[in-house]
Amino acid sequence: MDKIFIGTDSGATTSKIGGVTSDGKPVSLKLAQSSTNAQLGTQAVVSGWIEGVNQFLTENKLVWDQVAGVGLAIPGPYQAYGVLDRTPNLPLSFSGWDFHADYSKAIAEHAGRPIPLVVGNDGNFGGVGEAARVRGDKKASVVMLAPGSGLGAAYIDRAGFPLEGDMFCGMEAGHMPAPLHLLGLPVFTCGCGRDWGCYEAYTTISGLPQFLDLLLPKYPGHALAKQGATPKEKALSLRGLAQKGDPLALEIFDYQAKALGIHVANLSIALDAEFVVIGGGLIDPGSTTAEFRERYLKGIRVAAEPWLYPAQRQMLKIVPATLGELSQAIGAALVALYTSK
Repeated sequence: MDKIFIGTDSGATTSKIGGVTSDGKPVSLKLAQSSTNAQLGTQAVVSGWIEGVNQFLTENKLVWDQVAGVGLAIPGPYQAYGVLDRTPNLPLSFSGWDFHADYSKAIAEHAGRPIPLVVGNDGNFGGVGEAARVRGDKKASVVMLAPGSGLGAAYIDRAGFPLEGDMFCGMEAGHMPAPLHLLGLPVFTCGCGRDWGCYEAYTTISGLPQFLDLLLPKYPGHALAKQGATPKEKALSLRGLAQKGDPLALEIFDYQAKALGIHVANLSIALDAEFVVIGGGLIDPGSTTAEFRERYLKGIRVAAEPWLYPAQRQMLKIVPATLGELSQAIGAALVALYTSK
């Protein structure tokens, strides 16, 4: 009976399940989801995870006897390995929850035996999934940057493991300060509370209202200057406007590409990865045009290049992510596989 490794990606509202075989190949690229039910408490969340695994196994004609390991991707920060700290998108009562112990117990009950469980930051595990896709059989390290509501970041070493850090805060790269003199922009405040110019504020959805406040006066006749929409609604409309060639939207996303490119150079100096994977909604083929994605990725490359070392200019590969919403579940399954060896 072939062994498989299961990955659970736990979000605030939905949890996604993936799996890989013992050679690291995805069991399926079909998205399997279940409700997280965080509002019902920690035991409801664990039950949702188990329900999702059961559904995944049934749909793929697999059984618990084949499961050799499980990985869980869940947002931090953590108090200790497998113990949650205060997390913005989960109830306050979850702080201090030993999710590793509870999920391990539930897995053992359903499988009829203990199964090794590894846990880690969802962004880091997402990087593991994307890294495996982009480098194939090659031994190379990978950085992933995924701008969304915040800036997800991961560094994956040559063995396939993410940098977690001694205090489980490794690669919180969205909250490093950007060199504003190179961007030509003022300090934007970040949702983390820092006011030193976090990269996250210049590269993600969270910073778009501040870009609008700064740049909209340049476009007095623009529809967004006349609308009575909220700042959030205006910000969320920008991606669609950019696909139609709107000058304001394109200027904002050009700034975001420049900021991300400078960050790529910073991280390359520190980590020297051969691959940088760019994720997030701005390179999603279902939401953006090929022309826009090419412009965005080119902006990142152009901004990074002057600050790279000569060998990096020749060797560094900046590529789009390919796993989408499955990356974290697949990555969690892969970490379970790698840990078993």
